[in-house]
Amino acid sequence: MILLLLLNGGIAARPTPPDVPQGRFLKKTVLVGAPLDYELRYEHAPDLEVVFPDSLARFAPFEYAGKTFFPTHTRQERSLDRVIYHLRTFQLDSVQTLALPVVVLQGQDTLSVMPLPSRVRLLRTAPPLPADAAELPALRQNLALVPVEPLFNYPYWLAGTAGALLLLAGSATLFRRRLTRRYQAYKLRKNHGYFLAQFARHTERFELSRSATNVERAVGLWKNYLARLENSELNSFTTREIVAYFENDVDVRKALTATDKVIYGNLQTEDAKEVDRAFQRLRGFAERRYASVTQ
Repeated sequence: MILLLLLNGGIAARPTPPDVPQGRFLKKTVLVGAPLDYELRYEHAPDLEVVFPDSLARFAPFEYAGKTFFPTHTRQERSLDRVIYHLRTFQLDSVQTLALPVVVLQGQDTLSVMPLPSRVRLLRTAPPLPADAAELPALRQNLALVPVEPLFNYPYWLAGTAGALLLLAGSATLFRRRLTRRYQAYKLRKNHGYFLAQFARHTERFELSRSATNVERAVGLWKNYLARLENSELNSFTTREIVAYFENDVDVRKALTATDKVIYGNLQTEDAKEVDRAFQRLRGFAERRYASVTQ
């Protein structure tokens, strides 16, 4: 009885051997270089720590191309881990086998559990050579050109665009003053042409209607143009302030004096010619100021 108890106690003290994982190919045949999936699954107790092979494992004669993990599924005190490895083969063996181990962690020890080897058969696309063949068959040459779709060369285009931007930035830095002067001269020339056209229109309307409103509009146009040309608040000045600003210029003083009589007084028939001369003086003075600014 004592001997039986000792034997039973020793048997109970031994660790329970782990379950065997299962590995299998999802296809029975494969072509050289074609994708091939290998499924490795391991059903075990929930308290076991299990490690599956990673990309550094030995997959020979196959080449590793990736893997797909599935979360652990536990049911009725049993856990299932499952991984599908994506492989390729370039070996010419008719039958190729693979068995990937699963590592079980037991405290400070590790146990490698191997599944039964799984086999896959290689499909050959070329007919086998006859047994009595002395030489390999001659290769057939195909020198016909195959059209290749042209690809957009992004690096060269990006480098060219960056170089063009740098060139434009350098040119703008070197010629900024000259370009600014040309642009300012263009704006002044355009504004001057617009002023002359509008001023001539007001003059023609005054000749037809002899209206004080046209005189007031012509003088306002003249003030606004000179304010932009001189970069000042000239359009808000009085007649006396404008004459003083232009250092008591004769044309400005006589022209504004004549137009003020028409705008703020009664227009007489004999004053029409004087207003015409005032318009000529205002236009001539504007042209002289424009010439002095653009020189």
